[in-house]
Amino acid sequence: MPPRDEQEFENRRQHIINGALRVFSRKGFEKATNRDIAEAAGIGSPGLIYHYFKDKRDLFQQVIEGRMESLQLLNHSEALMELPPEEALSRLAMSFLNTMSDPTAVSLFRLILGEALRHPQLAALLNSIGPGRVFAFLERYLARQMELGLMRQMDPGAAARCFMGPLIAYILTGQIFPQRDAETLSRETMANTAVEVFLRGMEPR
Repeated sequence: MPPRDEQEFENRRQHIINGALRVFSRKGFEKATNRDIAEAAGIGSPGLIYHYFKDKRDLFQQVIEGRMESLQLLNHSEALMELPPEEALSRLAMSFLNTMSDPTAVSLFRLILGEALRHPQLAALLNSIGPGRVFAFLERYLARQMELGLMRQMDPGAAARCFMGPLIAYILTGQIFPQRDAETLSRETMANTAVEVFLRGMEPR
């Protein structure tokens, strides 16, 4: 494909992703139709979507990955594996909090999570795109640090949950059940605190 055609292809593909994000955020996954997405993307025929994506699930995956900074970070997971704990975990924490502080992303995830509770197949799809990848990487990374003697020995799956738990609590107490300091507690402070508390608890004994 000539460079100009490649650029046009990628531009159109991104238009569809942006349109799909608006539709998914408004209607959710199940109720969103290709016609809705085509209209939002400004393309003439819903059938054109299949020229750029295999199906609605493939498009949904691209929308989620495009909005989740942490998933973009995991596209370079082997480089992340080589970083020292404080740097690797700080990057993961900030990328997660940045994603979940984006109003469009929050609207999308609220709607999709509600659907996922009613539709196990959608829950499985969402897990494979996002949470499953994050936890799988964290478990692998933490297990490696334990092997190197840089962290105390314990179940890496449990340790991964202990790391992510405070970050999830920050989102819940900032956006869904706002606490009195929701406006003043910054993402940077939360990420730095979560990483420091976790690493102190994981120090070898």
